[in-house]
Amino acid sequence: MTVDLIKSLLTESLSPEQLEVADNSQAHAGHAGAQSGGGHYHVRIVSSAFEGKSLVQRHQLIYKSLGDLMKQEIHALGIDAFTPTESN
Repeated sequence: MTVDLIKSLLTESLSPEQLEVADNSQAHAGHAGAQSGGGHYHVRIVSSAFEGKSLVQRHQLIYKSLGDLMKQEIHALGIDAFTPTESN
């Protein structure tokens, strides 16, 4: 359910050419963040919205897109963010 919501929010805000979201929460069972209900996810996203943006700015765009999910549903988020020309 959270994976679908992550995909929906990122698609709506960043119009990615490619988007993969992996739920790695099972690998972190027993971790303090997992106990509070937050999951561990990894995103690979290719979007022209990242053109001219630094790595930090790209991550900020993603965090902004995910909004309140970052406060509760997502405990940890790995990010690979590329422009279309970088993804080749």
